[in-house]
Amino acid sequence: MSPEITSVQMFGIKTPIIKSGDDIVQILEASLQEACLVPVDGDIFVLAESAIGTAENRIVNLASITPGKKALFLGEKYGIDPREMELVLQECDELFGGVPGAALTITKGILSPNAGIDASNAPDGHVVLLPRDPRKSSENIRKRLEKRYSCRLGVIIGDSRTQPLRLGCTGIALGVSGFIPVEDARGSFDIYGKPLRLTYKAAADNLVSAAEILMGEAGERVPCVLIRGAPVKMVDESPEMPTISMEGCMYFGNIIKCRKEDSEKGDQ
Repeated sequence: MSPEITSVQMFGIKTPIIKSGDDIVQILEASLQEACLVPVDGDIFVLAESAIGTAENRIVNLASITPGKKALFLGEKYGIDPREMELVLQECDELFGGVPGAALTITKGILSPNAGIDASNAPDGHVVLLPRDPRKSSENIRKRLEKRYSCRLGVIIGDSRTQPLRLGCTGIALGVSGFIPVEDARGSFDIYGKPLRLTYKAAADNLVSAAEILMGEAGERVPCVLIRGAPVKMVDESPEMPTISMEGCMYFGNIIKCRKEDSEKGDQ
């Protein structure tokens, strides 16, 4: 018997510089044609959040922002332009602290340095905010691409993130349409027949991480990667990205527990 061979293909889609108000789907169609690529059933498009945010007019001229007292204080504390700090405070759900150059926030339900605001790949003096509704944006793009190419597709709007205690960026999915972003692997068995009890497969995040290899973080001008052959479950919907509470998170849960214990000891 021949061993089973699995493979995934990735194609970086180079585009012109995307500007505020551009039609991202029209740009993708032209870029795919130039690259001689035609999407087929099961293809997944991974799109950079900065490109989507720019096209959706989520680009902000910092000269138009007047920072408040809190932004002035925190900007100086964390070494962030106070005007950008003002935007961070407006965009985030919660701010926990920070390190030089980055404020640690929860934004749209996930851990996001500087509320996901991107100063790279933006014109001088401007920043790009996260898309207002990444799930809705991914759904609109998917439906238009499916209509254009007459096949079932998936779309991810992704971003880069650092991992605790690790140097360098990986990928994270902000919004997904057309496939299941997190697969429940509980009840399946490992190679020794032991059942998995806690495992979930972060399919969408893993695909964004893979796409980051081609997208890069600088001037590559590859805001889209087409992934072919990804072992995902296609659906005709746009699932919410699953999240967990801070108390249920392995990282935050233990930090909260330790802080509570230290506080209780201090009160004794």
